[in-house]
Amino acid sequence: MDWIKDLKPELKSSVSPVYDSDFLPLGLFFDWYQRAAARSPEEIGLAIERENGLTSVWTGRLLPLTAKNWPLTLTFVERLIKFLLWQKGGFQIYFYGPEAIYQEIKNHYSLSGRRAFDVDLMSTVYEQPFSVVQVKKQELPAGRQSPVSLGGHVDGCRLGFDLGASDFKVAALQAGEVVFSEEIPWQPQEQPDPAYHYQHLQAGLKKAAASLPAVEAIGGSAAGIYINNQVRIASLFRSVPRPIFDQKVKNLFVDLQREWGVPLEVINDGEVTALAGYLSLNQPAILGVAMGSSEAGGYLDSAGHLPGWLDELAFAPVDLNPEAAIDEWSGDRGVGAMYFSQQAVNKLALRAGFQFPEEMKLPERLKQIQSLAEKNDPVATRIFQDIGVYLGYTAHLYSLFYDFSPLLILGRVTSGSGGELIKHQAETVLKTDFPQLAEKIVIHLSDEQSRRVGQAVAAATLPEIKR
Repeated sequence: MDWIKDLKPELKSSVSPVYDSDFLPLGLFFDWYQRAAARSPEEIGLAIERENGLTSVWTGRLLPLTAKNWPLTLTFVERLIKFLLWQKGGFQIYFYGPEAIYQEIKNHYSLSGRRAFDVDLMSTVYEQPFSVVQVKKQELPAGRQSPVSLGGHVDGCRLGFDLGASDFKVAALQAGEVVFSEEIPWQPQEQPDPAYHYQHLQAGLKKAAASLPAVEAIGGSAAGIYINNQVRIASLFRSVPRPIFDQKVKNLFVDLQREWGVPLEVINDGEVTALAGYLSLNQPAILGVAMGSSEAGGYLDSAGHLPGWLDELAFAPVDLNPEAAIDEWSGDRGVGAMYFSQQAVNKLALRAGFQFPEEMKLPERLKQIQSLAEKNDPVATRIFQDIGVYLGYTAHLYSLFYDFSPLLILGRVTSGSGGELIKHQAETVLKTDFPQLAEKIVIHLSDEQSRRVGQAVAAATLPEIKR
């Protein structure tokens, strides 16, 4: 990919991560390409369909299909579709545009193609076969959305939980006041028997419930994809064999609701991140990014509603570097999970020269780097600043697809001084390379307790108690 090296000076990146100097912000490439193609007669239209006929549409222009432009255009379209697919979600892509590009995308997004992981997951999530369909311009479906209002209920006695890969949080609320919160260690990703997950969660909820006179509602936050309280995809259950997953995991939260006999709502942890920001800042049009075992994203629109998109930003690309780190689950390079998570800290620490015992897991490695950062160790400090560089450029990328002003960051990676280092460096990038955007986007860090437990508290407000 020599064209990427030739293009890099054109992208005008002023700041580079010290321990990832080849980072090539995808947003800069998207911006550059769309400016270059602005007057081209070549058009493209994409419509991505998800459940109940809901459809997201993107239209634009492509550079003329010369031999020189071919790799630029194919990369632009493929990375664009990848981002839109994990932002919006869907099982069918309607494609209007050049035949040659359509054939490449159709081959990429097939069970035998480079994006077989994406195809398989989207088919599983929406319980529909995945397809890429070519249409004429006039046949491109219109956009259709169905935003929902969820959360913000503080009445009564409530439990909330947030399930992470290294620990889960539980909280108890009474009339909007937090009366109990705790982090409980666990290792869910290694467990093939879902009884482990169910029993640990039940024990945590019962411990929190002991602080309340009664339990009237339960809300939950977890990494993964949830539709109508059903688990469609979740890394927490990655060791559970598929037949057992279908039998015992898919309806785990439905069973939990039946056992407690109260209203229960479970949604993606990224959406709860955005909800937590909305509740604390009282501002809509908010994008939340949680940096924990992976990256979780969530968005509330200008009306304070959830658009109903997938927002699985862990799998959305952010880096165009052809040698970017590979995400072990999706097999793709340069996706968000490797830039805003414990994995990102580990990646940068290894490049900075840190050595860890092979048996030391990522949460312990993170704690070690955080401890050094608290002592102003220059290498550990730089690791969090590098994540801040990632965040500054990725905030620009996200602004191309989301209309937001507050950007809330939280999660274990933002605990301690590391969070302030990330925030400050991201603000520096925005002011340096995107001064107009810097006036719009305000990065927020919640207080220490909220950073770690805030999603469980926000999740508790999800269900409505009907009296």
